[in-house]
Amino acid sequence: MLLDNKKVAVIGGGPGGLTLARLLQQKGVDVKLYERDTDQFVRQQGATLDLHYESGLKALREAVLMEEFQRSFRPGAERVTIVDNNLVVHYTERDNEPIDDLNNQYVRPEIDRGPLRDLLIASLDEDTVVWNSKFTELKENGNGWDIFFENGATVYADLVIASDGANSKVRKYITNIERIYSGVTIVEGNIYNAAANAPILWELTNGGKIFAHWNGKTIVLSAKGEGSLSFYTITQEQDELMKTAGIDYSDNEHVFTWFKERFSDWSNDWHEIFLTKESYFVVRPQYYFPQNQSWQPLANLTIIGDAAHQTPPSGDGVNQAMLDALELCQALLSEEFTTMHQAIASFEENMLYRTSLATQEALELVEAMLSKHSLQFFLTFFNGLKTQ
Repeated sequence: MLLDNKKVAVIGGGPGGLTLARLLQQKGVDVKLYERDTDQFVRQQGATLDLHYESGLKALREAVLMEEFQRSFRPGAERVTIVDNNLVVHYTERDNEPIDDLNNQYVRPEIDRGPLRDLLIASLDEDTVVWNSKFTELKENGNGWDIFFENGATVYADLVIASDGANSKVRKYITNIERIYSGVTIVEGNIYNAAANAPILWELTNGGKIFAHWNGKTIVLSAKGEGSLSFYTITQEQDELMKTAGIDYSDNEHVFTWFKERFSDWSNDWHEIFLTKESYFVVRPQYYFPQNQSWQPLANLTIIGDAAHQTPPSGDGVNQAMLDALELCQALLSEEFTTMHQAIASFEENMLYRTSLATQEALELVEAMLSKHSLQFFLTFFNGLKTQ
């Protein structure tokens, strides 16, 4: 096996990195995962994740974790309601039976980020994850790398795999290809104790998701298992960081002022989100990499997930990252290749082709999402799913 007597380091403990560590460890590989968070119990932000049969769930099946997933996912959280700016319901699945057959290729079960991370961590040998390890630098050492961390630690690995997300610090050691601003910016929020703090929106969400479309703007709400409500605005913005808006995202009033101006043609019922201090907001400009990106593969360093490829919001990012983990593991363990360089080159070629298609689909979806006819587009889309 190519990885016999090799030390493998995974940088970044998101779903892609953790899945890869699990898959490699199953095959007896000496792998460590280095994560910048101080410990496992850092609060997980963001919306719920929907895993797809042919990607995220496929990786979990190979990792022999479907029983754990079955215990952790949230049946019913996949149910969608589509509304307009005035919260008028145009489509709803709220009365649908929750999914229970995870072998159906059309299902997309939802799981909160924290439980997914927890089940992946629990699947690893003790001490596989090295916490409080913020990556700073790589230096070549023979056929491998010395890896440096902000806390002063240094470790050696024969193979380094970067899974350190959209703002990857490792990517520059592989390629200088820059990402492109999509013209779309998300303002993300999370409202804790949503039943009390945003009762109208919490009740409408009904444990699932809300997609609101109107006049070239979108709002997405997702109920989470611990009782919070995640909140995305999706708008086209010239200024990717919205600096010209003068928003202090730590100040709810600043964000609320921006929202009332930007969404002035939306019902005041949406203002519930801003009427509590039990919330946070952050700006997330959306980027993508050129669809024809490529680089010269290395024999001892590669990247997966958002470090390698990014898409505007389409729900596919985590699934592509977990599929990356599976396909990289398969390449590294394949008897087809005689060197790690061959295995990595084959993996990267396939990954870049696959994710270029996903990027195109995501760009088309976002264009439709922010069009003036987005409400009708998504009604047609979801009604079409009923025939499957």
